[in-house]
Amino acid sequence: MYTYVLYLITLTRKESVPKKKRRLVGLGRRTRSVPLSSAPPPFVDPEVLTAQLKDKDDRISLLETQMAAQQAGYEAQRRLNHQMMEMMQRMYPNEVFPDVLDP
Repeated sequence: MYTYVLYLITLTRKESVPKKKRRLVGLGRRTRSVPLSSAPPPFVDPEVLTAQLKDKDDRISLLETQMAAQQAGYEAQRRLNHQMMEMMQRMYPNEVFPDVLDP
């Protein structure tokens, strides 16, 4: 009975494990993703962490400012494009201009 159970387990493993060049893949030794010891992480000075967070906050606010300026530039260009299209339609009323989608 015990050998039959082992046979079933082996058969189940063979069916569930992918094969590559007629060899079973994935049944070897697994690499460790966790450290060997359960020691706590090294101590980091709270002032260092605070300085790192402040630096990240400064970089985020700088990026937000740059993005806002870029968006304002896009809006100004969109308005200018719209004015140009209106002017061209007034100058050439019989022409059909394609609708250009704004990015």
